Amino acid sequence: MSQIQLPTLKRAFVTVAGLLILKVTAEVILGYRNYLPPDFRSEFLRGREHYFWGKYHWAFYAHIASGPVALLMGMVLISERFRLRYPKWHRYLGRLQVANLLLVVAPSGLWMSWYAAAGPIGGLGLAVLAILTALCVTLGWRAAVRRRFAEHRRWMWRCFLLLCSAVVLRILGGLANFYAIDAEWFNPLANWASWILPVLAFELACWNHRVKHEATKSAPRTPETNTL
Repeated sequence: MSQIQLPTLKRAFVTVAGLLILKVTAEVILGYRNYLPPDFRSEFLRGREHYFWGKYHWAFYAHIASGPVALLMGMVLISERFRLRYPKWHRYLGRLQVANLLLVVAPSGLWMSWYAAAGPIGGLGLAVLAILTALCVTLGWRAAVRRRFAEHRRWMWRCFLLLCSAVVLRILGGLANFYAIDAEWFNPLANWASWILPVLAFELACWNHRVKHEATKSAPRTPETNTL
């Protein structure tokens, strides 16, 4: 494959992925009509009426308000073009993202994980997701403060992919409906796979990049021909 085709394919993949994230996020937001006021006949709220008006509803409404904001801001913040063209806005939005994730998204997601419809195994997957999201954004922020920007970008990419678990989870749910998968094991597995698969793909890509970089560094240089 030529060098001209690779960047084209990369741009096409990024464009398709971005449109998919926007589409799923819009569908999620449109579904909020079932939550204001809460309709306990809707899919997500079904069976939650006996504990919803306790502490759960505070975490629930905080999460559905902050989650899409974090995902959309994440799309902007990982953009190299935006970072290079608007560095001040990148730093300002980055601070807002850190505060939103640490103070709202991760704590509310962790609280909700104990009430996961997928059961304790699925709930554990969501709890680990919330903790890792807070850890990644903290390490990314610390790397930026120390001006380790390459490390900062890697941590923030991990954080963004963890946020994308909401999108991946809905894709997996759509595939389950299409193939009529109604097994009890599917939802707990999907809760784990929704964030493990994207992060694993990212780590493999980073490893492949490091291997190629080391191979390039260790490759013997061709001696220059003396043309004099």
